[in-house]
Amino acid sequence: MKIDPEIPYNELPDILPPKEYWDLATVYKAATTASRRLAELKGRLAAIPNPRIFINTLSLQEAKDSSSIENIFTTNDKLFRAFTVESGADPYTKEVLRYGKALIGAFNRIKAGRELSVELIEDIYRNITDETDGVRDIEVYIGKGRSRVYTPPCCRKVLIKKLDNWLSVANSKDDDIDPLVKMAILHYQFEAIHPFKDGNGRTGRILNVLFLSANRLLDDPVLYLSRYISNNKMDYYRLLMDVTENQKWEEWILFMLRAVEETSKYTLIKVQEINRLFEETKNRIKTEAPEIYSFELVEVLFTQVFCKYSILTERGMASRNTASKYLNRLADMGILEKERMGKEFVFKNIALYELLKE
Repeated sequence: MKIDPEIPYNELPDILPPKEYWDLATVYKAATTASRRLAELKGRLAAIPNPRIFINTLSLQEAKDSSSIENIFTTNDKLFRAFTVESGADPYTKEVLRYGKALIGAFNRIKAGRELSVELIEDIYRNITDETDGVRDIEVYIGKGRSRVYTPPCCRKVLIKKLDNWLSVANSKDDDIDPLVKMAILHYQFEAIHPFKDGNGRTGRILNVLFLSANRLLDDPVLYLSRYISNNKMDYYRLLMDVTENQKWEEWILFMLRAVEETSKYTLIKVQEINRLFEETKNRIKTEAPEIYSFELVEVLFTQVFCKYSILTERGMASRNTASKYLNRLADMGILEKERMGKEFVFKNIALYELLKE
């Protein structure tokens, strides 16, 4: 079916699509493989004493890669610095930071037992776009559809009806569809509904992570699917449009399942590397600087790439003078690198920075 790019696609079908499009041997096999890889990642994180040390660093990577799909670019260096000292960050870096905060904030709400809702979706959008005055919510998006080949449904009444259907499927636990297959279908549908003037792709990619959490497939927001999508951006948009025009669900679902599989493998490697580095750093400080060692100090060094005195003082770990002693001692050991940023000093975890930069 050829879509007229000048006319809102109000005929967008409700989900789920007929089983003939997704209940296939190829899809079942790919879903099984992806589920196994994701379960391996989840299990490995559960076995680590404090998996939350990965949340800031890995969620920032998701934020950076998801934003890059929308041509919002920053570097790891700018991002890690701004996460510690936000003043002076450029607009794109601030926008990526907002994505990271929106991701973690929404994820915590799902972990607390909240269902996906229109209110939650609008909150994610506002946090990403910094539209905190509550004026711009679900709006008409006429004539500026993705790649100028598609105009999403219009207007608010239609959009709300489409989202209500989306939410009923997303929150249902009664159907027999594999949750990873359902995630792929939901992601297409949200992109096709396209309820906001901007930020739809980023909002939709956050919803992927929330859906995995709601279905107990992910305990922490550390799976950054956007890396795979960003690396295969042309296929991503082509396959989205193929579903709209030709109902080619199989190819789209297989693409998203490969994204879960590959991202799970990649993230697991990163988690193992960070955990190995954590243990090496902990043991080195214990041996070479036992007078300043504490497990909490090592955790702080891995919670974010750059550290500063106030982080230790605000956590009640040390006075400012003691914090200075700790961080400068670690800089003398070559574990941290001391830099001036604006009016204060920050300390870069050198090895962690290099690991995440790869």
